[in-house]
Amino acid sequence: MNDQQPIQDLRAYLAGSWTVERTLLDRASGTNGTFSGVVRYTENPDGGLDYREDGTMTWPTHSGPAFREYVLKPGAGPEMMDVFFPDGRPFHVMSFSEDANQDKHWCDPDAYRVSYVMEGPDAFSFSWDVVGPAKDLLLESHLRRQP
Repeated sequence: MNDQQPIQDLRAYLAGSWTVERTLLDRASGTNGTFSGVVRYTENPDGGLDYREDGTMTWPTHSGPAFREYVLKPGAGPEMMDVFFPDGRPFHVMSFSEDANQDKHWCDPDAYRVSYVMEGPDAFSFSWDVVGPAKDLLLESHLRRQP
């Protein structure tokens, strides 16, 4: 675990632009890929944040532009945010606190497990471990705040 001070206001910490570098590993086939880009957390009128990720993905089935979007809403406390898909379906809880920095999401037929690690005031990482009959993936993302 990290030795950083806990985040008191996750929304304020995340707001702004971050560079993202992601490694993608399909453990079943041994295939590797990457994603490089920018993540923007912008305030929305509901008291949360809109997440937009734009960049370039390199993967055997796709090499070129890629993006994703999520909506983050205030969570059970200011150190947490609930993450939703753009259509409103719940995804997972985001937090760096020691007792809540891991969560899971069931996407039939596979289980997605996420773990967040704060690496400092301007850097954090998260990893998705996806296991099931359809997927066996490890996705590791490292974010750094843009100046």
